[in-house]
Amino acid sequence: MRTVPHATSPLRRAPVQRRSAERLARILDACAELLDEAGYDALSTRAVAQRAGVPIGSVYRFFGNKRQMADALAQRNLERYAERVTERLAEAGDGGWRAALDVVLDEYLAMKRNAPGFCLIDFGNQIPVGGRPDIPNHRVADRLTDLLSGYLGRAPDDALRRTFLVAVETADALVQLAFRVAPGGDRGIIEEARELLRAYLGRVLD
Repeated sequence: MRTVPHATSPLRRAPVQRRSAERLARILDACAELLDEAGYDALSTRAVAQRAGVPIGSVYRFFGNKRQMADALAQRNLERYAERVTERLAEAGDGGWRAALDVVLDEYLAMKRNAPGFCLIDFGNQIPVGGRPDIPNHRVADRLTDLLSGYLGRAPDDALRRTFLVAVETADALVQLAFRVAPGGDRGIIEEARELLRAYLGRVLD
């Protein structure tokens, strides 16, 4: 079972000082807002610079083009998702894999509904930024394996990674369907997805 390494940074230059990091955050926030308003095709580095209130040179200091900017937003989304899942699992305590599944799915749905730009970019799946479009789900599955293996008391081996990859691919397809059917995600389809994932993971993890 192959694993996909964590993405290399799309940044031309990583921020060192706090002021530079704050400027990068404003650029990515502006990118996310404009994705919601105008879509990826209409996105431009100049529009992002104007929305962020920074010189265009500041955008090019970090990114060579809008694809790299979108890739950086996708990576930030994954980091924030992983942080939130970790926090929720710590709050929940030892609830087993079913509780973990609810946390993982519910936090993904929350980002779909609330995070600016997420419906277009998510973790890189919607627009094939960076590399092959299958790579983002491998990254998500690898990150979840690293996060959940200790919580579940399982070794983070290839079998567990394969299990989570199948679950992530399944959830991704069904959640996308739910959001095509209804703007906030069709609740019936989401609950069908939850039951399907419980049945599959129960066969593997119980």
